Amino acid sequence: MTTVPVAVVGAGQAGLAVSRLLTEAGVDHVVLERGRRAQRWRSRPWESLRLLTPNWMSRLPGWEYSGEDPSGFMPAREVAGYLSAYSASFAAPVVEQAEVVSVRPAGGAYRVTTTAGTWTARSVVVATGWADQPFVPPASAGLGSDVVQQTAATYRSVAGLPDGGVLVVGASASGVQLADEIAAAGRRVVLSVGTHTRVPRRYRGMDVLWWLDSMGLLARRVRTQVAPSTAADPSLQLVGRADGRDVDLPSLEGRGVELVGRLQSAEGRHLRFADDLARTTAVADERLAALLSRIDAYAHAVGLDDEILPAPARPAGIRPGEQLTDLDLARAGIRAVVWATGYRRSYPWLEVPVLDAAGEIRHVHGTTASPGLHVVGMRLQTRRNSTFIDGVRHDAAAVVGRVLDELGARPARLSVWSAA
Repeated sequence: MTTVPVAVVGAGQAGLAVSRLLTEAGVDHVVLERGRRAQRWRSRPWESLRLLTPNWMSRLPGWEYSGEDPSGFMPAREVAGYLSAYSASFAAPVVEQAEVVSVRPAGGAYRVTTTAGTWTARSVVVATGWADQPFVPPASAGLGSDVVQQTAATYRSVAGLPDGGVLVVGASASGVQLADEIAAAGRRVVLSVGTHTRVPRRYRGMDVLWWLDSMGLLARRVRTQVAPSTAADPSLQLVGRADGRDVDLPSLEGRGVELVGRLQSAEGRHLRFADDLARTTAVADERLAALLSRIDAYAHAVGLDDEILPAPARPAGIRPGEQLTDLDLARAGIRAVVWATGYRRSYPWLEVPVLDAAGEIRHVHGTTASPGLHVVGMRLQTRRNSTFIDGVRHDAAAVVGRVLDELGARPARLSVWSAA
């Protein structure tokens, strides 16, 4: 058994940001990773998967993007390489292939048992991330055995789907990208649409995330909470593409994708959808119009009107029409369903009473009620971009500051980030 002041669980962007700050503070620690560094980015099979944020936003403590395409969007494999290079830049003490089996209290500290050994640590930081396990709605159990089911985490490419049409469930970032890619291959695609936040990829010549970053909307602080927010804004309907093309419901409709409402039930080959498509999209379009008006007001207030493109007409919505609410998969020639319905987390190894009824870690801005146990990488942990590579640095700094206070080792200054 090895004793260290701090054990970090997970070597993705959250865990590595914590490790960089602990290294800067001169605190001995270990980072335990079930696979390799940046394992989740490394293991995603989706061949065309890219960051939703432009490369220049890939900022971490002591590290920033320095490649030749700052406005582009790194493929998943490049993100894994980017994070691995970050880890090497400060010799992060990562132990790979160390899957955590249990974390339990042990006499004022925690015993962390893994497949690669056991550590005792006074503080533990759980940094296993927000997008951990794909969530598949209960309706999936009602589908017939002849229907192939995949998720956004298991999908590789159109070639991996059976011949015929495809139903994609979920219309946020992953769902619209899947629908666009599958339809571009000549397949029939039906897209089940739930609540979403519609934004353009670019507006007035600038990436929409440049606007949100400049206006301080991504860094907007959230109110104190003791569990992941259930009232959070719907996920962004946004895709990172080299051509900067919008992939939204109107563009998908133009490509021939059939839009339906929220999936309600599935029995064998028969599916039922809610008659809510018009209402859902109208709400998203109203929110989009409000955001663009806010951007226009900001651009004018800071004197950018003469330096950027003029404001275009507001984006059109989908064409109203009769909505499909019942679908027979066999008659429609649909042989596959791809679930793009978000993610859930699971902590079967966390033997500390900090989980709520839904199995989520209860915390206040990253600190749990169990002394010395913290978390980084949760959605809306302190701000709207807490799960972004660009946002995790702020939560990492706050949590590391508390850890250093617990250890009595807080330095005079703790960097949020600095150029490498």
